[in-house]
Amino acid sequence: MPVDAAPAERLLVVVNDEAVLDEVLRLAAAVGCATERAPDLLAARPKWAAAPLVILDEEAARGEYPFPRRPGVLLVCKGTPAPEVWRHAFTAGVERLVSLPDEEAALIAALADVAEGPSSPGGRVVSVLGGRGGAGASVLAAAIGLAVSREGGNGLLVDCDPLGGGIDLLLGAELDSGVRWPALKVNSGRVSLSALHEALPQRRHGSGRLSFISCDREGPGPTGDAVAAVIEAGRRAGGTVVCDLSRHLGDGAGVAIERADLVVLVVPTEIRACAAAKRVLERVRDRARRVALVARGPAPDGLEPEQVAEAVGAALIAQMTAERGLDRAVERGAFQPRPHGPLGRAATAVLAAARTPGALI
Repeated sequence: MPVDAAPAERLLVVVNDEAVLDEVLRLAAAVGCATERAPDLLAARPKWAAAPLVILDEEAARGEYPFPRRPGVLLVCKGTPAPEVWRHAFTAGVERLVSLPDEEAALIAALADVAEGPSSPGGRVVSVLGGRGGAGASVLAAAIGLAVSREGGNGLLVDCDPLGGGIDLLLGAELDSGVRWPALKVNSGRVSLSALHEALPQRRHGSGRLSFISCDREGPGPTGDAVAAVIEAGRRAGGTVVCDLSRHLGDGAGVAIERADLVVLVVPTEIRACAAAKRVLERVRDRARRVALVARGPAPDGLEPEQVAEAVGAALIAQMTAERGLDRAVERGAFQPRPHGPLGRAATAVLAAARTPGALI
């Protein structure tokens, strides 16, 4: 946990301006960044080289430096800095001058980098939406999240459909503790995944973990900025983020499409569903990097999955037949798709496609 960080991993704060100090400590606490204060540059010397980031105020920047310059030094001031402040910053080897409150987001980002450490490789974002209402997008999104956990990974399931009833109900987790939209306040544009894991309800399958943020039965859905912050937290930590989207593509859904490594369109094998899905694809294609289609049976009149993909105009990556007992399990709050059942195999196919770079044709 950040509060137990070793001294070398702590932010070094050489700030005596009370207004600046209050803001730095407040923002550091908000992102879980451990701090260590030094009253002046001489006292800071033993920790200067090892600290991941150093924050100075104007008084500290004017001081004499008894040690070599280093990267990762910020000068933080309130309001517009005077010309002499820029001169002191240059002399001190400051990497960036941050003016509060206008550049608060930049300071939060720097503090969050300290709290979270370097970004981990392998982060993926998958966004799932239905070609028509009732297509089963939420069910597939939840199954993908559970598949990540079964494989031993860290999954993050993000509900972007405020009219969907709440994905916690689908998971049988409506009584689980943890925040939902809109109780999760993400106003800074940056949040750490460790903080999310502590705040959100979770499910464990296999050796992994699935955290989820659900829409509630009342109140607004997530804003685009909030969805972006949550998605990027998961990606930076190297996890797999799965977003359940509304076909109406509000702000949150639009952000999830633009940030997705793969957008999956779930289409029942029906003529009318193909026509509806084609319209949805028209709204999505220009905003998405890669789009693929999962066909869901049964087909009332023998329409083949390949025919569905051709009619809609998207690459087919998986097909699902009906899974016996699934609807009843969902109603009873016992959503546990079989790994080798139709839904489990489709979820695995989606993950494989998301992890494989290149265009889908």
